[in-house]
Amino acid sequence: MALVNEYFLRLSNNYLFADIAKKVKAFQISHPKQRVISLGIGDVTQPLCPAVIEAMHKAVDEMAVKATFRGYGPERGYDFLREAIVKNDFLPRGIHLDPNEIFINDGAKSDTGNIQELVRWDNSVGVTDPIYPVYIDSNVMIGRAGKMENGKWSNVTYFPCTAENNFVPSLPDQRVDMIYLCYPNNPTGTVLSKDELRKWVNYAIRNDAIIFYDAAYEAYIQEDDIPHSIYEIKGARKVAIEFHSYSKTAGFTGVRCGYTVVPKELTAVTLSGERVELNHLWDRRQCTKFNGTSYISQRAAEAIYTPEGKKQIKETIDYYMGNAKIMHDELTRMGFKVYGGVNAPYLWVKTPNNVPSWKFFEQLLYGTAVVCTPGVGFGPSGEGYFRLTAFGDRDDCKEAMRRIAGWVSM
Repeated sequence: MALVNEYFLRLSNNYLFADIAKKVKAFQISHPKQRVISLGIGDVTQPLCPAVIEAMHKAVDEMAVKATFRGYGPERGYDFLREAIVKNDFLPRGIHLDPNEIFINDGAKSDTGNIQELVRWDNSVGVTDPIYPVYIDSNVMIGRAGKMENGKWSNVTYFPCTAENNFVPSLPDQRVDMIYLCYPNNPTGTVLSKDELRKWVNYAIRNDAIIFYDAAYEAYIQEDDIPHSIYEIKGARKVAIEFHSYSKTAGFTGVRCGYTVVPKELTAVTLSGERVELNHLWDRRQCTKFNGTSYISQRAAEAIYTPEGKKQIKETIDYYMGNAKIMHDELTRMGFKVYGGVNAPYLWVKTPNNVPSWKFFEQLLYGTAVVCTPGVGFGPSGEGYFRLTAFGDRDDCKEAMRRIAGWVSM
């Protein structure tokens, strides 16, 4: 008989945002005349920029002509995009990459979930807490996370990030083989300085560990001294894999494109002590399980690196960060303790009077018809917080603040 992978049964019944959607639907059924404003899920609302649309139209036209039609593309991605990434995302920061160290994907979520396949199931895992759920769930599925005990996975080392430590995670006391870092952080919207990030790179070098570094929101960094890439830190090429996404940078949540950097210097060890280059293994994995990102999506991504594309993308990012400032200022004026929203499109807000996250979610929904994300859904250290996203429409953002202001003043 076929036996199920029982590690899947250890997952919660629903993904966090599926639970939120169910609760919102129940509210809408009981309040059909109330218009709901969602500041919960991090989906974009502004249309693709003109440079991207023009590139996509051109690519579609090429697919209609025999001479320019394209079938299966290279699994790593087309050279035109990988070379544009090296030239625009890394060289200006003094980072020298080989295009063959870059793997184009269908959005960072897939690779951040799949990357753990590169190492043995019995490697130890460390995560900042709160954390993007995919990092944990993908390790649960393979049996690496252990069992859920008192809100935590038994085989996972948690690095708490709260107001008490200024959301800066402390290095673990024990050895950890795999470390997940996301900066600017989802969900807290906070960042690490170069000095703090250097501590993690040095830890990984000393302990022969691997850092999985999610830089999906680096385009939102506003302050000059905040690193956009872990490869700005000396030695990081030997210990880190980095993930990038066009979903929030260029509004590609419905287009699907991003990339992963696997440096050729990065290795892991076999039980016999042999050093193995992970770039080769990831290439082998992708060739087996992934047929590549569509040509149309890759041409669209290439267009954001043109002078017009850069200007248009910045305007969209400025729009969302304008939303973040409006929410940050208004919520602070109301008396909330607000974090993030300066170098990231997320605001991390303390619930009043330490109300539990899910309870506050219900209170806010039924009191204002505004949807947030309960902080505890991102991990135990998220209890007592909620997340708001700046990816909404400007008028909806302002209306949500008006509703919340009226609600808290009652």
